[in-house]
Amino acid sequence: MNLAAAATNESLASISNMLIYSAMAVYTLAFLAHLAEWAFGSRSKVGRTAAALTATAPAPAKAPAARTAEQGGGTAVLERPKVVTRAANGKRDVPDGPGAAGGTEKGDLYGRIAISLTTLAFLIHLGGVLTRGLSVQRAPWGNMYEFSTTFGMVAVAAYLILLALRKNVRWIGLLLTATVLLDLGVAVTWLYTESSQLVPALHSYWLWIHVSCAIISGAFLYLGAVSTLLYLFRDRYESKLADPNGKQPGAFATSVMERLPAAASLDKFSYRVNATIFPLWTFTIIAGAIWAGEAWGRYWGWDSKEIWSFVTWVAYAAYLHARATVGWKGRKAAYLGLFAFLTYIFNYYVVNYFFSGLHSYSGI
Repeated sequence: MNLAAAATNESLASISNMLIYSAMAVYTLAFLAHLAEWAFGSRSKVGRTAAALTATAPAPAKAPAARTAEQGGGTAVLERPKVVTRAANGKRDVPDGPGAAGGTEKGDLYGRIAISLTTLAFLIHLGGVLTRGLSVQRAPWGNMYEFSTTFGMVAVAAYLILLALRKNVRWIGLLLTATVLLDLGVAVTWLYTESSQLVPALHSYWLWIHVSCAIISGAFLYLGAVSTLLYLFRDRYESKLADPNGKQPGAFATSVMERLPAAASLDKFSYRVNATIFPLWTFTIIAGAIWAGEAWGRYWGWDSKEIWSFVTWVAYAAYLHARATVGWKGRKAAYLGLFAFLTYIFNYYVVNYFFSGLHSYSGI
């Protein structure tokens, strides 16, 4: 049978579109719930006394959680254990913030609602991706629209997996849901492509291997980039607290920044994520070269997509090397890490839009 001429199941394709739009609606509710979580948490006793806790002597590494009452009221407050961490610059000890989950009971309730809605949105999103693939009996990442929808789904899956492993990552939820909404909005507005069969060159088992690895790598690199960005804000906040003669952070900045882990914890998280996923990105490039050898008769031809994939690899290799060098820890390495992720985004959007080459299968 000629795969290029294979029929498309329009019913499943329509269901896929409906599920993607439904997922966007639920992600919107999850985003609003995360906003409520942070808003109510910022009014808590934890938020108002955070600057004092950070500037004074470190609390014990392990402390039992307890419930106290607001002064002048009966609102219950969740007191979280303070985990003391050596700051990224190595000059001071600061306690981890409680994460977005800290704060009043109402704030924590909204947080749990946000996670439940995010999980529901993910399941609907997963259904949309699967039905898209089933509609044409192939991998559901053959063009930019499908790559984008799958990328967002995998990013949410990575977040939920980390939560299931009891990692303190609820602070990612607000930015994650906002980013996934943006990703899906761009996909359905500008990148949408009707469900159809692919060009013959893409009918290969390497489509399942090479592109899926690229999506998984990008999703985890995104989580590392979010952590790196928040590290820069948190590190600046801690520097202000450590300078008694400088301008101290305002109440709003304090309430927001103290929802986050310490700068050193954010820095360590981003490094571990990037270091863990870097071998998979390396394999992605190798798999692409092997596929190119089978499809085009050469392993490497300096195609625009190949060049920028290699640029991304070099940028992350430089970042990891910088982290292993004492003089490049902290903010310098963070800037390099963000640059590396921007090369990944450039490779996806700009190269696919404005560069021509053998990889021009974006479908737009």
